[in-house]
Amino acid sequence: MTDLWRECSAALLAKAIGELCFEGLLTPSEGYELRFDDAVYTFSATRTAFGGWAVEPGSVRRAASGILGDDVVEPCDDVRRFVVDAFRFLRVDPATTAGFLAEVTATVAADVALASTAWPVAELVSLPRAELDGHLTGHPWLIANKGRVGFSAEDLARHSPEARTPVRLPWLAVHRGLAEFRGTSSLSESSVREHELDPMTVERFTEALQEAGADPAAYVWLPVHPWQLDHVVRTLWAAELATGRIVELGEAPDWYLPTQAIRTMSDVDSPGRYQVKLPLKVLNTSVYRGIPPHCTLAAPVVTQWLAGLWQADKLIGEWGTQLLGEVASVTVRHPHLSRAGDVPYQWLETLGCIWREPVALRPGERSWSLAALLHVDRAGRPLLLEYLGGTDPAVWFAALLRALLRPLLHVLYTYGITFNPHGENVVVITDNDHVPVRVALLDLVDDVNVSVDRVPARGLEPDAHDPVLPRKPWPILRQYIVDALLVGVFRPLSTLIPLGHDRFWGMVRGEIDAYRDHFPTLAPRMDSGSLTVPEFLRYPLNSYRITLGYQDLTARPPVPKTGTLPNPLHDVAPIPPADGW
Repeated sequence: MTDLWRECSAALLAKAIGELCFEGLLTPSEGYELRFDDAVYTFSATRTAFGGWAVEPGSVRRAASGILGDDVVEPCDDVRRFVVDAFRFLRVDPATTAGFLAEVTATVAADVALASTAWPVAELVSLPRAELDGHLTGHPWLIANKGRVGFSAEDLARHSPEARTPVRLPWLAVHRGLAEFRGTSSLSESSVREHELDPMTVERFTEALQEAGADPAAYVWLPVHPWQLDHVVRTLWAAELATGRIVELGEAPDWYLPTQAIRTMSDVDSPGRYQVKLPLKVLNTSVYRGIPPHCTLAAPVVTQWLAGLWQADKLIGEWGTQLLGEVASVTVRHPHLSRAGDVPYQWLETLGCIWREPVALRPGERSWSLAALLHVDRAGRPLLLEYLGGTDPAVWFAALLRALLRPLLHVLYTYGITFNPHGENVVVITDNDHVPVRVALLDLVDDVNVSVDRVPARGLEPDAHDPVLPRKPWPILRQYIVDALLVGVFRPLSTLIPLGHDRFWGMVRGEIDAYRDHFPTLAPRMDSGSLTVPEFLRYPLNSYRITLGYQDLTARPPVPKTGTLPNPLHDVAPIPPADGW
């Protein structure tokens, strides 16, 4: 276990150096040297797109003064030591250093758990998507990507994705004075219940309500994460449980696995049932993983609106791009905290749920999360190479761009709508040979943004009276594709797929230019939100936590801008799509 800890810590150390340099928080000398107050770090690295750094694990050396006054240079694999050295140099608040160190340590521990049960990529390639998620290594950009503040070691062994341990979901009945069900026009409360629960379970839950002396018609039913039930519902909501405004119904029989998003659960017994997004009062990757009431209230109507645009658009129909609609929800507001003023947001997001449509596969199709493209096994072999098989990498990547980038460009510039297409928010659907044919997009109410400018093609927004969808100018709207896809996925992907820098980015540029040629009337929007400008704004995901610290806030704060990134799409020669688009 000692060797495994060192291996995982060394890998995270390399990532920490690379990402802090990428974000401009640290600036190495030409010899790849970082000079701090009490130590000097040297390392080997290659430069990547957007000014990125790929630091070689195991190459890091630390020099510091020895007890005799001489410099002692030794290999360094301890990411925690580096965090303290770097944060002292950066004058980070010690309380923030402590919080970040705890998250980093938890991340290494989770990586060790993953590594100790890791499968070679050749064995992962045939796994269903819900099971594959438990083998993936997490966010490629965030250093402390498995911090999970609030989970104990026992919780991690049971509820983390890498534990790969199915759980059954408890269900609650919440009185209609506290809870509100919403669904799309085709879904009633009873139809969702019948879709998610078998008749025997419905009968058992109804009897539980009757035995509690409650009228079943006066209650809304919803699942709850077992951790949240024990740690939050039975404490924060104890009065409502005691007075019968909330009734525990018992567990439903199906087994669920967490996705990489940790609070979203996939039914592995009945994959045709909905995914369930459940609040967790756990801080992970940047925010507490609750569900804001405005999201639960708005999810079905936003889904209905987007689905209408989808169905009317012939190109989207031809491409087969799927929306994983958030078709139903339950909102539960705390009866006292909801009117207590500027309460930290995590206390207001503790109970509720969103039901999301599953991926609909056609005969011969397979699926995996976009995040799977970046997975590399302990032997250093990317899962991507298994997906490529004998397919020409350029042919395969062109298929991915057609399936993924093309509809994102279309929705952005035709409708002024953008998704947040990071690794967890995109499902890649492939043929039986693992070649992408289309994608499914998710997290609609959380991550959909619309242009400030009115766009007639999108009609009336569903939240015009009570805005939920953020309104952004074109240069900021395009940033979701930049950060989530180009920087967050394509930057590391370009180092894994055997294409070379110019060919990789030339194919991406070719797809963008082809869209512009196909829709010349959209040129003003494509200029305003251009993806081929010399530089993009930099939104540093790690520096966000380092700067913000761990204070309680009333709302999720935006990531601050710090400088710019050089854009590899600006001056690369475009390679037009082979399909003549």
